[in-house]
Amino acid sequence: MEGALTARDRVGIQDFVLLDAHTSETAFLDNLKKRFSENLIYTYIGTLLVSVNPYKELDIYSKKQMDIYMGVNFFELPPHIFALADNAYHTMLAEANNHFILISGESGAGKTEASKKILQYYAVSCPSTTLLDNVRDRMLLSNPVLEAFGNSKTLKNDNSSRFGKYMDIQFDIQGDAVGGHILGYLLEKSRVVHQNHGERNFHIFYQLVKGGEEDLLHQLGLESNCQHYSYLVQGECANVASINDKNDWKTVRNALSVIDFDERDIQDLLGVIASVLHLGNVQFEPDSKGYATLNNSAELLWVSTLLMCAFFFINIQVLSPFTVDHAIYARDALAKAIYGRTFTWLVNKINDSMENKDSSRKTVIGLLDIYGFEVFYVNSFEQFCINYCNEKLQQLFIQLTLKSEQEEYEAENIGWEPVQFFNNKIICDLVEEKHRGIISVLDEECLRPGEATDLTFLERLEEKLDSHPHFVTHKLADKKTRKTLERGNFRLLHYAGEVTYCVVGFLSKNNDLLYRNIKDVSLQVSTHLVALPNCKTATCQLWQFDDVLVRHQVKYLGLMEHLRVRRAGFAYRCRYDVFLQRYKPLCPATWPYWRGVAAEGVEVLVQHLGYLPDEYKMGRTKIFIRHPRTLFATEDAFEVCKHDLGKDRKTKINQEVLFICIEILILLIDITASRIQTCWRGVQARKAKGRRQWAVKVIKKFIKGYMARGEAKTTDNSEYLAFVRQNYLNRLKDNLPKMVLDKTSWLTPPPVLMETSEILRQLHMRLMVRKYIRGITAQQKAQLQLKGITSVIFKGKKDSYPQSVSQPYVDTRISEQDINMKVLQMIRHEGIKYSIPIVKYDRNGFKARPRQLILTQTAAYVVDDAKIKQRVLYTTLKGEHSPNAIQCVLTSCAQGDLIMQCDHLFEALTKLSVVANKQSAINVVQGR
Repeated sequence: MEGALTARDRVGIQDFVLLDAHTSETAFLDNLKKRFSENLIYTYIGTLLVSVNPYKELDIYSKKQMDIYMGVNFFELPPHIFALADNAYHTMLAEANNHFILISGESGAGKTEASKKILQYYAVSCPSTTLLDNVRDRMLLSNPVLEAFGNSKTLKNDNSSRFGKYMDIQFDIQGDAVGGHILGYLLEKSRVVHQNHGERNFHIFYQLVKGGEEDLLHQLGLESNCQHYSYLVQGECANVASINDKNDWKTVRNALSVIDFDERDIQDLLGVIASVLHLGNVQFEPDSKGYATLNNSAELLWVSTLLMCAFFFINIQVLSPFTVDHAIYARDALAKAIYGRTFTWLVNKINDSMENKDSSRKTVIGLLDIYGFEVFYVNSFEQFCINYCNEKLQQLFIQLTLKSEQEEYEAENIGWEPVQFFNNKIICDLVEEKHRGIISVLDEECLRPGEATDLTFLERLEEKLDSHPHFVTHKLADKKTRKTLERGNFRLLHYAGEVTYCVVGFLSKNNDLLYRNIKDVSLQVSTHLVALPNCKTATCQLWQFDDVLVRHQVKYLGLMEHLRVRRAGFAYRCRYDVFLQRYKPLCPATWPYWRGVAAEGVEVLVQHLGYLPDEYKMGRTKIFIRHPRTLFATEDAFEVCKHDLGKDRKTKINQEVLFICIEILILLIDITASRIQTCWRGVQARKAKGRRQWAVKVIKKFIKGYMARGEAKTTDNSEYLAFVRQNYLNRLKDNLPKMVLDKTSWLTPPPVLMETSEILRQLHMRLMVRKYIRGITAQQKAQLQLKGITSVIFKGKKDSYPQSVSQPYVDTRISEQDINMKVLQMIRHEGIKYSIPIVKYDRNGFKARPRQLILTQTAAYVVDDAKIKQRVLYTTLKGEHSPNAIQCVLTSCAQGDLIMQCDHLFEALTKLSVVANKQSAINVVQGR
């Protein structure tokens, strides 16, 4: 959450749920525009992510960015697609359940790029092994292949996905990506044979013709000129400045090899693509009777040759005689069928390469890249299917959002307030209701005997839906509406607005079974969807915010409806401990520590802040805040308070940061040590296995020597004894201790080598000591000498000695700048050797008084600011120290007893013993 009020005014709110005017579409768009102008393209609506496509590269997808979002709470960092992916991944692991991410938006919104970013995030964030790297490579490289065969240039987007893709990424119980499965459905097979002006066929055709090697094109009977192929020039834009077909061909060709396509598969695949191009050049002429005849059989010969080589067997029912129109229709139908089957085969082949052979239980994250709501100048069967799917998704979103909100309110014992929203069940029923819905009427018309046409289908709809409030045709409309409706059209009032559909082609396209594919995906969504969808809105030009287009997309994606449900009752909710931890500095009663229950602390805090009773509710585990302005007022107060506290707490924060860094370092050391131990155990196990195999070969040879091993050296056991000596020395050579402190790893020698082993052990120890001594610095040597004195004084006498002695000593704990100038002038001639802050206790009443202990060459001084309170000559000094008190010192001198307390006790007493030359005068009293 952006902190200060000025920041919120500049960059907007990062979660629309916190938008004060949440019912205003204008406020919604203004917030998007503010964030967009600051290069912030992502905004949350609860767990739904909205992004505005900038149509330019942003430096927000690097490895560093991925590391920042790994394992972090969903709302802890600014909105990002990595946060969405990470939250889905860790929720899946925590719940051991399947999860689902939906990416929706109109063409050009950036859906395909979003799915790539999610896959790239999982490729980096999941654990890495050779097997898992294989799986991830194939998942990532399946994208350019599917884009080549399923994407094309349209009027809205130069790389528009003309197919829907659902991918299951499979994870094992450790969270490793172990497999994947793709469900793809090609929704525009008609693009193979026809393209609108300004559009292209699927990319693969242009990539093959422009990028294919000369030998390859010769084998396929092709030329490197797109203008020679009828199916590639209908849109009159075979060449596009933003597309490099030659480079894309190299990428696709390499990807096919990585995802387990052998050379035969690739040759067959390219042969089928080439056959479609040849088929498009097959031309017909009418004979004297008007029947179609071939004017050139060369292209058809290439088609048959290539298809036979590719082992494609397509059953064609030949109807004779054909008119020219019928022949062209049959040719185009065959081309679409070939390409459709090829696309299905390609997806299945990719699935085979990513298949996980392990049958153990897996969890999956489903990734669905699907068209958003579409409204074109002419809307056909494809738009009808897409918009129906979006109706179902909208219905599911609202249901799941309401359900999750109600469940949370119920769990927290907060009263649920009914939410008014548009329920689009009436539209879904209009499309899918049995025996009466549009789909049922369409299926019946396709199966009905007789002359069924698109217009008879429209007539049947008018009979069954004549009074439906969301359905209208030219016949059913009033006079005003009839002017906007052609006779072959019908209009549906969707949740996102009115769409007019042209019925031409409905029956033929429905016979292609495309609707069943759409329906299957809808069922997949309803089975796996969790409240983690990702929706995209788009602009059309480089870094320009098109208000009209964005408003259009906000409406068609149902974002305002979703926000309205999310804002049912309370805009913000937070766990008590988290809320208290953040805002406790705002109340004296909760700062710096609240010792009681967190919920009670929150109640005290909000009362101090002046929350009114209707502004918040206390749940079982969370506080619910009704209005964003209440939270923002609290946040602004916290920003002011934070700066005031920062000055006083700078030192403490630095210490806490240092402590955290040390903890992280220790954790990393533990992890590294664990891995080293695992590897070492593996090495030792393999060596043991080799020794056992070797022993089996020689055991017969040495059996007699083994049996006579205790006797004097004889012919029978001499070889065995020599083997024992050699084996021991060889093993010793490979297992010599690496450190001076290693007293236990020296190999136990056989009886015949006891004396030799002891001599070798001593020599090796001297060598290690010599190397160690030569390697230490003068500073380390001085430290060791001091630690040696500490050991003599305290080892075995002080309980905290093992933990404390490892801490490094410093030259002084108080710099000369921190000692009063008057004191310095009085004692500087004696030479200051060491200084440390202490607490001195009075002999009467034991009142604690902060002091400075300064050791000079001749005496110890107890200083209070500018005054020397006591001067203790080393010649009069004696003392004792309790082993059970970590920081108490009892010192006796001629002036009387001094009772002092200090940190770094071992360091201070060691320095004192060295400066005063009083090592023997320091007594550690046991049991007191």
